[in-house]
This record gives sequence, C-alpha cells and structure tokens, in this order.
Amino acid sequence: MKKTAVIQVSMDGQRNEGEKARRKAMKIAVGLSGVESLALKGQNRDEIEVKGDSIDTVKLVTLLRKKVGHASIVSVAEDKKEEKEEEKKDEKKDEPKIQWPHGPPYVFYEIRDPCYDTNVCSIM
Repeated sequence: MKKTAVIQVSMDGQRNEGEKARRKAMKIAVGLSGVESLALKGQNRDEIEVKGDSIDTVKLVTLLRKKVGHASIVSVAEDKKEEKEEEKKDEKKDEPKIQWPHGPPYVFYEIRDPCYDTNVCSIM
C-alpha cells in the first residue's frame, strides 16, 4: 500500500541557509525506511512530498523537528491509481490466455448403440 505524504518544514534564513536546511531535510527524509521518492513543493519550496510503502509520517516529522526546524503534516493519502492498476493486473491473471472463437475446446461425438440398429446388430 503506497502512501503520499506532504510535510511542511520551516526553512527560514537567507538563501544559503535555506538551501542548507533543504538539503538536510531531504537527507533525513530519504534516510527513512520505505521512502521511494521525494520532491520539494510549494511556492517557497518549503513542502516535502514523500512517496513510498509504509512510511512512518510521525517519525519523519519528529526527526525533521529535531534537526531542521518546525514541521507539520499537511496531508497523507493512499495512491489510488496504483491500486486500480494492481486490480486490473489481478483480473487479467484470472482470465484464460487462449480464447476459443467457436465454442468450447472439445468436440461432441454422437454415440450410437449398435444393438438397437437393425442393420448392424449381430446378436439375434
């Protein structure tokens, strides 16, 4: 189950100090287990968007507060697109790969009992 979390971090200061805080925040976020991708968002690039499996958002915010500055959770959501893709893949696996265009793959044969046929029966 993949999640997307958006965390706002205060990266105050001049240009160089702000860049230093961004690098530090990104390094902390990438070091957390389960994180697959990271992006800086927002008008001032003060929001971190983290995507991955089973991300502990509270732990990430706690680490950012200790080492960078004030941090708060903006939103946490599950990726619905990937769930739909997984459902489609599961549905495709259940379907047979070979489709028979003219009915079932077996042939019906008519079985006739030769004893009831008057011309063929040898027992009398």
